[in-house]
Amino acid sequence: MAFDREGALKKAEKLLKQGRIDGAIEEYLRIVEAQPRDWNSANALGDLYVRAGQIEKGVAQYTLIADHFATEGFYPKASALYKKILKVKPGEEHTLLQLGDLAARQGLLGDAKGHFQAVAEARRGRGDRKGAAAIAIRIGTLDPDDLEARLGAARMALDAGDRATALRELRDVAIELDNGGKAAEALGVFRQVFELAPDDLAVRNRLLRGSLAAGDFAAARQVATSAADLKQVAAALEAAGESAQALEVLTAVADADPEDLEVRAGLAQAFARSGDLERARRFLTPETAGHSAPLWMTLAEIELRSGRLDEGRAAVTQALTLDLSQREAAVALGCRLAEVSADAAYVAIEAVADAALEEGDFAAAAAALHELVTRVGDHIVALMRLVEVCVDGGLEATMYSAQAQLADAYLGAGRGLEARIISEDLVAREPWDRANIERFRRALVMLGETDPDAVIADRLSGDSPFMVTDKLDLNEGLDLNDGTEFAAASPSRGQAAPADPGETAEVSLDLDLSEAADAVELVVDLDAPAAEAPVPRSLDQVFRSFRDESGRDSAEEAAAEQYRLALTYRDMGMVDDAIESLQAAARSPRQRFDAASLLGHLLLERGESEAAVEWLERAAEAPAPTQDAGRALLYDLAETLEKVGESARALAVFVELEADSPGYRDVTGRIDRLSKVQARG
Repeated sequence: MAFDREGALKKAEKLLKQGRIDGAIEEYLRIVEAQPRDWNSANALGDLYVRAGQIEKGVAQYTLIADHFATEGFYPKASALYKKILKVKPGEEHTLLQLGDLAARQGLLGDAKGHFQAVAEARRGRGDRKGAAAIAIRIGTLDPDDLEARLGAARMALDAGDRATALRELRDVAIELDNGGKAAEALGVFRQVFELAPDDLAVRNRLLRGSLAAGDFAAARQVATSAADLKQVAAALEAAGESAQALEVLTAVADADPEDLEVRAGLAQAFARSGDLERARRFLTPETAGHSAPLWMTLAEIELRSGRLDEGRAAVTQALTLDLSQREAAVALGCRLAEVSADAAYVAIEAVADAALEEGDFAAAAAALHELVTRVGDHIVALMRLVEVCVDGGLEATMYSAQAQLADAYLGAGRGLEARIISEDLVAREPWDRANIERFRRALVMLGETDPDAVIADRLSGDSPFMVTDKLDLNEGLDLNDGTEFAAASPSRGQAAPADPGETAEVSLDLDLSEAADAVELVVDLDAPAAEAPVPRSLDQVFRSFRDESGRDSAEEAAAEQYRLALTYRDMGMVDDAIESLQAAARSPRQRFDAASLLGHLLLERGESEAAVEWLERAAEAPAPTQDAGRALLYDLAETLEKVGESARALAVFVELEADSPGYRDVTGRIDRLSKVQARG
């Protein structure tokens, strides 16, 4: 039987006129219980309680109604009822707090502060210091633009043990200051946040960037923990001209990540250039050099400068095996080493010569050796090798020059016999060359000849001819293999037959080793993966890549910040601003799932179903953080597709979800229903 509201109201009115207020209250209670959303009757019941002197019951009735209106967004009605409560019960704390919140939501910050201050005074009056501090914090955080007040509130929250509120306010204020161009002030606040939450990655990154921008490298070093952070510090130090400190930081990077080949190579090269070979050797080994020819060349320099000649030669050989075009680099290495160690230089040059000779390129081998003996003119072994190469390659003009230099080296070393043999040969070829005659004379004097000029005159006169000038060929007409005669003699081994009689071959020593290398096809057969990416030859290239990561890291951090900002906007009811921030955040692959899915749900709440579908689909294309999150998203997407009339697409998504997670929610039933719809369609 339907409740007779009008009858109950009339009965209550009669009872009131009779002065029977308790009976009237009972009738209104019946009405409110039967129709709980009859707010007029509920308000009248509160009035009756107050008239009957039952203040607490009346306040409770008014509060029930006011809280409902506040929750539903009917702020004026809620405010009127709360003020009504204060008339019958001044200082009622819940009412004052609610009035403060309503005023703050409507931007009436002065009114809000007044209500909150009344609560704070009441709490202080009864000795509730912690409660009073909590209200003071709320007052301090009322105005988002009053950063000083918010900082004060954060300090009070920290004193009261409310770390969560303190962290939130400090972090938000620091970001506001930073975004407002007050970097120095922001940096100080970020430091406070970092002390409270050292694991907050976003704050750590902000503090790192701010410290670097301010040139406070010591502070930056304190917050930099990951290899990526340390690379940023190193790059900033290098840009500031603090190369030594940059190397120290990069050393820490290499220690933290031994697999970072780029950093280890850069360190090895830098320390090798500075002459600190022990530290260079620490970061570059045959294992880390791998299949990178430039790294093998760097390792070769480290080994050779350290006096490990066998290891250095092996490293040069490996570099040339991997890439023959490294011949120029090896020659340049030999030339550099010539300034500190002729023997180390020769090891590098000899490896180049051997590699060239394996390709049959006598000219390239001679050119490499010539580069060394030009710088180290008395290196007997190098000169002997150059003469040998010239003889084998028929490079006569170069050979004569090398012989003259070798004779001088022998003279300088006090080896008169070797010097005499070579100088005699040179004088025989070019008796008019006074330099050769002088070498001959010095050799004779060194050997104890009392009258060297007489010996020279005797040789030049032809009475005691030089071997190379003898015209008589005692083997002419003989086959030395079987003793039979033959018609014409063949050129001796090691000498190239000239094209025309009397014509001597010459080779220019001004050779381009890169052109020589281009003429050779090198095949490298390695039982290993493909060659690693080229390693930078200088630290400048390493720092440039750090700065790019930092840029990428900064972009990712910006996207994460946009997502956090969107959450704040959403909580504040600023949906348009939240949507704009979510669209920006969704550009980042890392934030796409969370941002796009939240954006889709916000659009659903606004009734923009088609746009919601688009964003939910974008979220579905991104990797989900968990399986449950991915399933929930697919369910919401399918449900939304069904609502907008896309039954076929909804069915497809539900089928996919059922295949992945059988029995998930009511997916089976939805598939049956949509299948029937499709069949009827």
